This record gives sequence, structure tokens and C-alpha cells, in this order.
Amino acid sequence: MPHTLTRGALPLAAATTLLGGLLALGSPGRADAAVPDTIPLKITNNSGRSEPVYVYDLGTQLSSGRQGWADADGVFHAWPAGGNPPTPAPDAAIPGPAAGQSKTIRIPKFSGRIYFSYGRKLDFRLTTGGLVQPAVQNPSDPNRDILFNWSEYTLNDAGLWLNSTQVDMFSAPYAVGVQRADGGTTTTGHLKSGGYSGFFAALRAQPGGWGNLVQTRSDGTVLRALSPLYGVETGALPANVMDDYVNRVWQKYTTSTLTVTPFADQPNTKYYGRVSGNVMNFTNSAGTVVTSFQKPDASSVFGCHKLLDAPNDTVRGPISRTLCAGFNRSTLLVNPSQPDATADGFYRDAVTNQYARAVHAQMADGKAYAFAFDDVGHQESLVHDGSPRQAYLTLDPLS
Repeated sequence: MPHTLTRGALPLAAATTLLGGLLALGSPGRADAAVPDTIPLKITNNSGRSEPVYVYDLGTQLSSGRQGWADADGVFHAWPAGGNPPTPAPDAAIPGPAAGQSKTIRIPKFSGRIYFSYGRKLDFRLTTGGLVQPAVQNPSDPNRDILFNWSEYTLNDAGLWLNSTQVDMFSAPYAVGVQRADGGTTTTGHLKSGGYSGFFAALRAQPGGWGNLVQTRSDGTVLRALSPLYGVETGALPANVMDDYVNRVWQKYTTSTLTVTPFADQPNTKYYGRVSGNVMNFTNSAGTVVTSFQKPDASSVFGCHKLLDAPNDTVRGPISRTLCAGFNRSTLLVNPSQPDATADGFYRDAVTNQYARAVHAQMADGKAYAFAFDDVGHQESLVHDGSPRQAYLTLDPLS
């Protein structure tokens, strides 16, 4: 199911994106659903780190549409009015478990994020429109030197959708899980042994500026790697980092056809792409042009936005999602029928999303949300159940 690109990270001085803007990962709900108003979330601290952990449950209350936070009992609190410049948000921190211990809180019917931080509380602010999220690509962001991460979730009448995400950054590792109605448990997000350090080593060894995505603290602590989208936006990655591959794709489909079958359950719904000049036009089976794309730049590719915008419709959005996945995984030259069914050929070209390649290579099950539409072809790190008994968040070692 569609994954929302979480573009909430903005400089505090220019923040306009709200946490409440996250779309629900699930369906609108069922009248006959038996999902309670809150479910338990068991947080286990296997990080091996001695600092205190702080947990936050922030999002949009689905019953009211209001933005706010939930306390450890799952009780909702609406944000007060913010200001311009942004004003400090109320302290929504929940003390987390100490190293080697677990703590269970309750999470309500929300669409939002579970943040966790080590050593220091996060600094959240409120504008007149709502919550400002951390923007660690901004050198002046007050959260830049804090080791933290987050998971995204939606709990509604249709069940729980809970993922681990690296769309914005790769940082403190964690896994998510759900105990299903049948009593079994599904988990995803664990790294391989040595995967955390292995990811950073792979990124730093990659020529072309990819190592510039890594951020460290003055004491030498490795904090995170920014996504390549933020790398391009901040100048850490060159703006032309994907040009060679995009140019080759444009050349190929000037004389051949790219076939997109965006829905696995609708194999007869196909669209056909051909390039004319700077534009790739897609036609339906009747030969009618249904949408067109300008040649994308690296920002459009890495962010799956701008020239690869994906509206929530039944034509352009699904085609754009497929194109975005093909560009990031560098499969468009080797397979003219998209999307790809397996991951065997992903990230093989010399010009590819090296960040996403390194993330997936270090995941124990190979699954991750390394870019916005990494769920194309079911490569995402997502757990779901229609009648969840319990959710899990496991903080893993930074090794």
C-alpha cells in the first residue's frame, strides 16, 4: 500500500509541514472492526547504551483530525496554539526503558510517529499551523546533535500498520513488530550482525560524495546519514549525481517502449511510455496519452516528487511510483516491463541510489523504506494486522 513521503523535516525558521499531514497507511476503517481504542506497544532497549531513552507518540487523532500527542496510557492531548517564530511544544516525552529492559505503553488510534532519542529530549516547536519536526539537515536545528530516530504508524478500525523508515535518514537502529490475532508475531527492521557500522562503511567507501551524507557529533559519535534527497538539497551530493542514468533511460525509450503495469491485481491495466524530446509520454491500451513526465533531476528521483510527483489518483500516481522505484533501483535500462518482480537486479548500475543500496544490503530480511516508494514490489519494512494484540519497538545495538 502507498507509503507517504515524510517531508516534515524543515528548518525551524521556515517550517510549514505538519506531522498531521501524514496520510494514513491503512484503509478508512470498518464498522465491524474489533480494534480497541488503544493497544499495547512493548518497547525493548537492546541498544547497549547507558543513556536515558525518551519516547514520543505524536500524530493526528483519527476520530477528530486534531494534531497532538499521546501519553504513556494512550490518552490524547491536543497541541496548543503555536506562534511565529515557532514556540516550544509541551513536553511530550515518555521515559523509555533502560538498557536491557522493556517498557509497555499504549498507543491510540493515530496516524503519526513514534520518536525515540538517546541522552537528551528532542526539541519540538509549534507554528501557527501545527507541529514542526526535527530538520537535522539544517546545521542550526536544535536536534542536530541528538541521536534519535522514529517509526511511522497508523492504528485505525481496520488494524495496525507499523513500519521502520529510512526515507529521511539512517540512524539509531530499531525493529518493529506486531502480535497478530492468531497469536503469532511478525517483525521487520533488524539489521544484520555488524549492519550498522557496515552501512556507514559502505557509504563512506562509495565515491562521488556519498560519504558526505554522514553526520557526526563533536565527540566523534556517528549520528546518522541523511537521505540523498537532503544530500542534494544541502549540496552534500552533486545535483547531477543521477544525470548519466536518467540520460541513458531517456535515450533508450526514445526508440523503444517502457511498459508499466502498476497494479499487481490488475495485470491488464498497462501503460506505455515513449520519449519525445524532453518528455516521456504514457498512453493507455487505446493509444490515448494519459500523462507525461519531464526528464527528472536527482531531487525528483530521490524524493519521488517535483518532476516525478505522484498524486493520489489511479493513473499518474501509480505510474510515477513505478518510475521512481525504477530510477532509484536502476532497473529501467535492464527491464522494459516495470515494476520488477524480484530484487535480484536492483542497484546494479554504477549510477544508482547508493544510500538505498547500502540500507537494503544491511537489513536482515532485505526489507526497508529507503526511499518514498520503496514499497513498490513489496520491498518495504512494514508489519500489519487487522486485529493486533500488541505492537513492538525494539531498539537495536549501534554496531
